[in-house]
Amino acid sequence: MAHDHHHHHHHTDNKKVLGLSFLIITAFMIVEVIGGIWTNSLALLSDAGHMLSDSISLAIALLAFQFSSQAPDANKTFGSKRFEILAAIINGVTLIVIALYIFIEAIQRFIDPPAVATTGMLIISVLGLLVNILVAWIMTRGGGHEHNLNMRGAYLHVLSDMLGSVGAIAAALLIMFFGWGWADPLASVIVAILVLRSGYYVTKASVHVLMEGTPSDVDIDEVVSTIQTNEAVLGLHDLHIWSITSGYNALSCHVVVKEDMTVRESESIREQIDHDLKHVGINHATIQVETDQHAHGNTLYCDGKHESHTH
Repeated sequence: MAHDHHHHHHHTDNKKVLGLSFLIITAFMIVEVIGGIWTNSLALLSDAGHMLSDSISLAIALLAFQFSSQAPDANKTFGSKRFEILAAIINGVTLIVIALYIFIEAIQRFIDPPAVATTGMLIISVLGLLVNILVAWIMTRGGGHEHNLNMRGAYLHVLSDMLGSVGAIAAALLIMFFGWGWADPLASVIVAILVLRSGYYVTKASVHVLMEGTPSDVDIDEVVSTIQTNEAVLGLHDLHIWSITSGYNALSCHVVVKEDMTVRESESIREQIDHDLKHVGINHATIQVETDQHAHGNTLYCDGKHESHTH
């Protein structure tokens, strides 16, 4: 119960942090779009594009919290927890598309650099940096970005956005003092690389969850030794470890025990293993206890092919 309460507390904190961050980022994104068009700066517009993706990512993350807190039912026995992962994937793909668009636009500007209103560009990019620092600070205080894939995705956006603002400031100063028109598309290319990088990592992590990959925060050898340390366990096979959503890891396995063991004794072994697994990052364990007369193979990882079904 304490764990549930702690999880719920984090959940509420994360929602507040996301809500506040969403309002600040969206408001400033509008300012940056207007500023980018007014000053004719691609660096500002690409930063605004990045802020748009921040805004979308925060909105999706907020929706994900709303959906993922829905209770399990007969239709979805794990509830809607996976919505968060789908949201993170949309978020990552959006970033990749925005990055590619900025690259194409920047190439055209390298060939023919347009005139840029540098003073306006400098003022807006300094404000952008301050806004990003504020939002990053709010998120760090919330702390959820360490554990939650969606929060982490949103936090990564804001951090790389901060660097985008630094790029726009540098470009504005270079155009002002040296007349280097190419500094504007160069800054936007740097932003695009950052956008592409965070998009790639968020998408990769999300696909890994959807492919039922072993969670990155779980050491599989440690899990195996935790189960095998129990004196009553003679063998272990059919082990599966996956994430339902970020921070919620599940496991299923078969453990072999002595033939003369009572149901009550095997229950207490299962309870002990379940308890021990909580300490190595497994939130939900399904453990099948059986004797060595079982009809399954003895491979640790099972693909289900060797299981026969007879009437």
